[in-house]
Amino acid sequence: MSTQASAPAKDGIWRQSRTFEPAVRLLFLNQLTINLGFYMLMPYLAAHLSDGLSMAAWAVGLVLGVRNLSQQGMFLVGGALADRLGFKPLIVAGCALRTAGFGALAFAQSLPVLIAASVATGLAGALFNPAVRAYLAAEAGERRVEAFALFNTYYQAGILLGPLVGVALTGVSFRLTCVVAAVLFAVLTLVQLRHLPVRGKASDEDGEVEERGQFRTVLTNRTFWLFSLAMTGSYVLSFQVYLALPLAADSTAATTALFVVSALVALAGQLRITAWCKRRLSRERCLVLGLVLMGGAFLLPPAVPGVVGLLLCSAVLAVANAVLYPYEMDTVVALSGGRWVATHYGLYNTVCGIGITLGNLGTGVLLDMTGWSATPWLVLCGVGLVCAGAVRLLARGGRLGAGG
Repeated sequence: MSTQASAPAKDGIWRQSRTFEPAVRLLFLNQLTINLGFYMLMPYLAAHLSDGLSMAAWAVGLVLGVRNLSQQGMFLVGGALADRLGFKPLIVAGCALRTAGFGALAFAQSLPVLIAASVATGLAGALFNPAVRAYLAAEAGERRVEAFALFNTYYQAGILLGPLVGVALTGVSFRLTCVVAAVLFAVLTLVQLRHLPVRGKASDEDGEVEERGQFRTVLTNRTFWLFSLAMTGSYVLSFQVYLALPLAADSTAATTALFVVSALVALAGQLRITAWCKRRLSRERCLVLGLVLMGGAFLLPPAVPGVVGLLLCSAVLAVANAVLYPYEMDTVVALSGGRWVATHYGLYNTVCGIGITLGNLGTGVLLDMTGWSATPWLVLCGVGLVCAGAVRLLARGGRLGAGG
């Protein structure tokens, strides 16, 4: 566990990363590679299925939908297994499974094979995501907030670089993109198998895992449930970079600019924003501030018409996420009481994933009903403010400092 002094934000991402232990640095590399491989392939999968394989729209939607369902629906199982078996086995297994899934996508021609490959890629995420976050929280110790801030910069770097690499490879062939993505995950699997220390296996006083106690502890954690529900709104709002903003932009170039602006703001600002928050605000106030900023971001499109307003909205959402993410991840650990952390992360991801699905459905219905009037933007703003109020209420009396 890292005990070195926190490096100032001005030292930069790489120098600050080196103040952590090798296992934490490997987890940073892990997330960069995971997002690089994922985003070089997935943005172009729908076009490959539709144009390259001449599949019907319903079949394309089915292939993409089962990937999301297999990931969101299995997060709790992945987190529970990580707590029972250890973090490393689930991280390695998840990366190996995604290697197989992406490799299968390179050669799949029939719908059943494509569905199986898509399920494998989704299940892989459910296996390694909770385990990586729980491992990072445990290894970083008291520097969790700083570690998650750095983690988010590597996360965003992968999102920025992945589509750029993907568009170049897909220009040659989609099969090449799949093969390169699969090779990246294969290398990552071997590196972690060899160099990632074993961590995280939980046991009771007799040395045997109590499965019943594990789920009872997590599922009866009332404050954790309330926090998860309150934070779901932040995921609905963040996801509008993929839904409302691109629809409003109505241009491939403008949509690309939205993602570039979001990633660049996160990369340039995450460490500085986190350092500022640590100096001036408590964890609870950071959560509230982030949610208020998220809501406020949606006042910009109606106030500043055109692409400029959409880009400003994307930028403010990125700032808000930079404020929220390290403290959000830290709060999950605090509410778990350090017990069954990966299971808590798994349940948290599942709740937020369901919220994203319902939120996207509601946003779509609202857009169909009102068009591009001020109404959908004001409703989205209201979601952020309501969630901020809910977190503020939870924070009263120190309820966000411990589980129960």
